[in-house]
Amino acid sequence: MMTIYMWENGGLREATGFSPSCWINLSEPTTAELEQVLSFSKIPRDFLTDPLDREERPRFENEDGVSLVIVHVPYPVRGDEDDETVLPYETLPLGVVLFGRSVITICSQPTPVTSAFLDQIRRICPPSDSNRFLFRLLWHAAVLFLRYLRDMHAKTESLEDALHESISNEALLKLLTYQKALVYFSTSLKADNILISRLDRARQLNMTEDDHDVLEDAEVEYQQALETATIHAAVLNGTMDTFASVISNNLNRVMKWLAVATIFLAVPTVVTSAFGMNVNLPLVDDPQQGGTWVFWALTGICAMILMAITALLVYLRKRRIF
Repeated sequence: MMTIYMWENGGLREATGFSPSCWINLSEPTTAELEQVLSFSKIPRDFLTDPLDREERPRFENEDGVSLVIVHVPYPVRGDEDDETVLPYETLPLGVVLFGRSVITICSQPTPVTSAFLDQIRRICPPSDSNRFLFRLLWHAAVLFLRYLRDMHAKTESLEDALHESISNEALLKLLTYQKALVYFSTSLKADNILISRLDRARQLNMTEDDHDVLEDAEVEYQQALETATIHAAVLNGTMDTFASVISNNLNRVMKWLAVATIFLAVPTVVTSAFGMNVNLPLVDDPQQGGTWVFWALTGICAMILMAITALLVYLRKRRIF
C-alpha cells in the first residue's frame, strides 16, 4: 500500500500524486507501486528493496546525495493471545530514504511507528526538513519500544503471580515467548544504538545544531530502551531458572514418596508369594478354618497397605506436590 502526504497550509495532507516535497509511505508495496516510486525519485533500486528483507541489519548508506537509513522498529504480532506459542512482539526493518526535499518510508508490513509518527508531526515537521523528519521518526520508534517493554513487564509480572499459585505449562510457555521477544528487542536496540551513533557523525546529512539536539533526544530514548530491555531480560531469565529449579525440586519430592509407596506395595507381594510356594503353611490343612483364616489375613494386610497409600496421596495433594 502506498500513501502520499504533502505539506500544505502548515500541515501534512494526503495527496493523490507525487510532488517535489512529499512523504511517500510504503507498507507491503506491490511491484507496480515500487516502479512508480522509482520512476519519480530516480533513486537506486536497492534502496527500496533492501528494507523489505526482514533479516536486513540497521545501517546508514549514502549514494549520489541520496541517503538510506534502515532501522529496526517494534510491532505487535496479531494472533491469539491465549496461544502460548505466538510471540507477542517482534521487530522488523523500516527503511527511510532522503532525497531532494522528499522522504520515503518503506516497510514489509504496516507498522504502528509511522501511524503514531504521523499523528504527532502532522503540523510541526514538513518532509522538506528531511533531517528533523528522520530524527523525529527515530524518536517515535524508541518511544514505541519503551511502551511495549512496559506492557511486556506488566504481563510477565501477572504470569509470575499466577505461577506462584500453581505452576502450569501454559504460563511457563507464555513466559518463554516474552523471553524470546526480549531477546529480539535487545538485539535490535543494540544495532539501532550503533546506527544512531553513526548518524551523529555522518557528514553527508549536513546537520544543523537543532538537528543534533533532536538526534540526541532520540539517542537518549534508545539508550533507555536498551537498558530497560536488558534489565527485563535478565530478570525474566532469573525467573525462568528459578521456576525450573522449583519444578525439579517438586519432581524429586514426588520420586521420594513414590519410592516409599513402592516399599508398601512390596509387602502384599511378599505375603501372597509365600502362600504360592510349594510348602506347608499353618492352618492351611484345616479344611474348615484354614482357608478362611488365610483369606482374612491377606485381606487385612492389603487393606492396611491401601489405607497407608491413600493417606500418603492425601498428604501429597495437600502439599501441592501432585
